[in-house]
Amino acid sequence: MNNWLMLIGSLIAGILLGIFYFAGLWFTVQKALGRQLAGLFFIGSFLLRTAVVLVGFYFVAAGSWERMVICAIGFITARFMVIHYTKKYSKNKR
Repeated sequence: MNNWLMLIGSLIAGILLGIFYFAGLWFTVQKALGRQLAGLFFIGSFLLRTAVVLVGFYFVAAGSWERMVICAIGFITARFMVIHYTKKYSKNKR
């Protein structure tokens, strides 16, 4: 039972990391366009988002490939969730 809880926690952590990464990417694109030094904004955002996700994966996995895979599945799932939400948001914004 404890192993199942760890896997469910890994899935939730992967979803949260994915939401952070992809929502941050969407936010960066929305805010950086038309800014001076937009390239610096993109690079800084990329480095921050990537660092947080890599550290998150490191701690979630804790040496277990099963938790790493489940976390990656959650991360990819979050990508589709963010795409779905941002499409909806963009339609309402027009």
